[in-house]
Amino acid sequence: MSSSTLQLGIFVFITGLIAFLTYLKCRAAIRNTDHSLAGENKEVFLAGGSLSWIFVAGSITLTNLSTDQLVGMNGNQMLLVAWWEFAAVIGLIVLAKVFLPVYYKYECTTTTELLEKRYNDKHIRAVISVLFLLGNVGIFIPAMLYGGSLFMKTMFGLDTSIMTLAIAFACAGAAYAVFGGLRAVAVSDAYSGVLLLTLGATVVFLALKAINFDFSGIPAERLTLIGDSASAIPWHTLLTGMLFIQIFYWSTNQTITQRAMASPSIEEGQKGVYAAAVIRLLIVPAIIVIPGIVSYKLYGRIENDGAYGRIVGDVLPVYLSGAFAAAIAAAVLTSVNSILNASTALYVCDIHETYASNPPNVKKLNVIITICIVIIALLLVPFYQKSGSIIETIQQLYGLLSMPILSAFIVCLLFNNVSAKAAIIAVIFGVAFYGFLFFNAPIHYIHSMFVTLICCVLVSLGVSKFVFNSSPTFVKSFAS
Repeated sequence: MSSSTLQLGIFVFITGLIAFLTYLKCRAAIRNTDHSLAGENKEVFLAGGSLSWIFVAGSITLTNLSTDQLVGMNGNQMLLVAWWEFAAVIGLIVLAKVFLPVYYKYECTTTTELLEKRYNDKHIRAVISVLFLLGNVGIFIPAMLYGGSLFMKTMFGLDTSIMTLAIAFACAGAAYAVFGGLRAVAVSDAYSGVLLLTLGATVVFLALKAINFDFSGIPAERLTLIGDSASAIPWHTLLTGMLFIQIFYWSTNQTITQRAMASPSIEEGQKGVYAAAVIRLLIVPAIIVIPGIVSYKLYGRIENDGAYGRIVGDVLPVYLSGAFAAAIAAAVLTSVNSILNASTALYVCDIHETYASNPPNVKKLNVIITICIVIIALLLVPFYQKSGSIIETIQQLYGLLSMPILSAFIVCLLFNNVSAKAAIIAVIFGVAFYGFLFFNAPIHYIHSMFVTLICCVLVSLGVSKFVFNSSPTFVKSFAS
């Protein structure tokens, strides 16, 4: 049997096994018997409130740990980018301790539902949902499709085009999201997560073995966690925007919080978030930086995020390379289907049900919206082929949306009696202001995000008081 045939056989077997195990688990699950619109939404978008902490932890871990992390962060070939993962632990703790209790208190299906209930206005919910959708469709999904396709092409030396591989990933991911809802997405995430973390750790060990665990000869700036002002993550950005980037991503982003909101109780959801934080702290950083650093010693600087695919292809034995390809494919699929499910939840619950005259057929609308999102995302894949670094491009672009969105959540948690119109004005201001800073201000984009957040909060409070005559008052409890 040739090596390529063995790789393909193992890949097909493991991919099929994950799908089969997911089917068995979902078939055995107790379904929501509430056939009202709210019940349908909970079944499709919150798995009927049935996710145990194990599946919450697995789904959160693998939803985030996709090719934009594995390929993009290893592609930088330096230790410094591990700060994205270390700082993520803080974001997860904030989710468990601060945001999750509020989401459960207000019985939210989407994170943006909290905004409607706190501001007592449906329009701010829709505005923020549109921004989330723009980020999902225009940034995250195409970046993940590109990263997964690039890895497969680099690792196996495929002649297939990036776009062909991206289409295959998109179709498979959409199938999970459409036919299984969040339950299938979360279950497949958990199974795939065990595989990916195990094999990712194996790659770390084999890569270190390839250099005899000797880092000599690698420039010091690639082995430091203290970045200077010219680095990708200057040390002083850890004191400003980095913290709030993590709070935004882990605590308000529907794609992540949806899993923790789908447990039978808040305690179960919190347990899953804490488990995900431990994984993020102890396992993930090594997986997303060490292979890239080792590749620098073996091959020198590799452009366009090609380092990870090359070193994996070189250090893994043939019988494991097919399994790892299945793990990467699973990471792409689960990340894409997670974002697709979250995106359709935002559209159905926050936009369609709010403004459409007739109650929707949730499952049918889920299919239509998923197809539309996939087509748009695929059209944007070529843009990411031109980027020097996937992960940096994602963070820079998402600054347009993340801090303005976070400002609306911070204001609604910390203050009462804030005009929803003022909050919307602040969000729109924030998008334009960050864009101005990014292209004109001589400061790091992470600092620009921090400045944007502070300005958005001040604009929201100021406009509410002086334009709409609605004086904000500080609240004593987040859950009040």
